[in-house]
Amino acid sequence: MTRLILLFIFFLISLLSVFKAPAYYVWLLAVLVTDFPLIFVTITSILTFLGVWVNHYRVAGNLVGVLAILLYLSPIVRTAIIARDIKSNMLYAFRSMYANSSPDVLPKEGPGNFFKLFTVGDKGPFKTFTYVKYQDTSLTLDFYQSEISGKRPCVLVIHGGSWSSGDSRQLPELNTYLAQRGYNVAAINYRLAPEYQTPAPIEDVEAAISYLQHHADELHIDTNKFVLLGRSAGAQIALLAAYTQKFPGLRGVVDFYGPADMVWGYSIPSNPLIMDSRKVMEDYIGGTYNAVPGKYVACSPLEFVNQETVPTLIIHGGNDVLVSPEHSRRLNAKLKHYDVPHYWLKLPWATHGFDFNMNGPGGQLSTYATLFFLNTITK
Repeated sequence: MTRLILLFIFFLISLLSVFKAPAYYVWLLAVLVTDFPLIFVTITSILTFLGVWVNHYRVAGNLVGVLAILLYLSPIVRTAIIARDIKSNMLYAFRSMYANSSPDVLPKEGPGNFFKLFTVGDKGPFKTFTYVKYQDTSLTLDFYQSEISGKRPCVLVIHGGSWSSGDSRQLPELNTYLAQRGYNVAAINYRLAPEYQTPAPIEDVEAAISYLQHHADELHIDTNKFVLLGRSAGAQIALLAAYTQKFPGLRGVVDFYGPADMVWGYSIPSNPLIMDSRKVMEDYIGGTYNAVPGKYVACSPLEFVNQETVPTLIIHGGNDVLVSPEHSRRLNAKLKHYDVPHYWLKLPWATHGFDFNMNGPGGQLSTYATLFFLNTITK
């Protein structure tokens, strides 16, 4: 009976590979389930195999165990399916940028590598610099030097955290990965809500770009090749900065599950058991939508999409319970309307923060797409 109960519990957990999490701590569990599926497969397999030595509920336990194993494996299978077509899909999406030449943009390592699921990303060295001093505070960035010599492109990374938390040390493995492949990476801290409200973070991005431009020689930065990359709230900042500020040398922007339509987002709040999304937005924007509707429009990146918008990579999980994938659908439609080179990587099983493990199923795909995109817009 104990074995059957445990298997049933793991079966319920396995459902997070398919369905959305109903509450905050269940969402955290969903990140682990979809990022480290082989751990759950191993535990469930052991419990199922123990059925050889039991007499009661053997068939029921084995059936529940097998179903759970199949669900845990589903993100890996789906990753393999998406990985099969991602190269051709991205080549087609950015075909207008290649002229008539054969593009030398394909990453050497493809996604969907089963053996990488047993590993995690590296955390490499970085240097911390103060990039701006305001009257009441100063801000720093962590700089990951490219491991390829010469002046190299620079990726400015903007962390998530509901605009009110988080810092530049968030998910550093991708920063190291990109540095190893020839990109300088600057992960910034920015002023946080509710003490600071929009457009403060946009001003911080502008200050960071200015600092990197002024120190380009000593940091070996090619000032004609900047890219913004943001996660969650940081993606909203990255998109808005990329679409509204005329940064010299800005080549594109990467949007990891960011809110792109703040007006729509306020009208359809997230599950209150997950997050009070309206309170989060009010703290960042400075009031309710009824009080400051213009600021919600001004904070919506998709409102500023036009024919001159920089190339964009959108990455979003279909089971995201913090930032609805509807944001990305709307942004994708607007970019498509204006014929802006872009690609939307859809991960149907993935939840918010699926790239916690960059070598997990979703992390492999997003890392590949990011490197592909960077290679495309900087060469």
